[in-house]
Amino acid sequence: MKGPHLNRRLVLETPTRQGDGAGGYQVAWTALGEVWAEVVARSGRENGSAGVAVSRMGYAISLRAAPFGSAERPKPEQRFRDGDRVYSIETVAERDPQGRYLICLAQEELVV
Repeated sequence: MKGPHLNRRLVLETPTRQGDGAGGYQVAWTALGEVWAEVVARSGRENGSAGVAVSRMGYAISLRAAPFGSAERPKPEQRFRDGDRVYSIETVAERDPQGRYLICLAQEELVV
């Protein structure tokens, strides 16, 4: 099996809670670092809710592996950013039997 074509530089971000001054919190995104990845479109659909159409597109994002527990290993609650595009990570698994690469299934949502 040949390895992925790592031609896209993505920023791995993690959510952090910040107090809003009124007893609640806001979610802010903190960059953990950059990774080189292959981004492949999977399937998409458009949903409508409350009069707003939302386009959801699935992606398979492959990158070099990082060990469990490492800050460099993506997690499902995190996301990748590519400029203005945001890919929310849903799952993370080894892409190949040797464990050299990871595959992250992610979703991108756009209001249309």
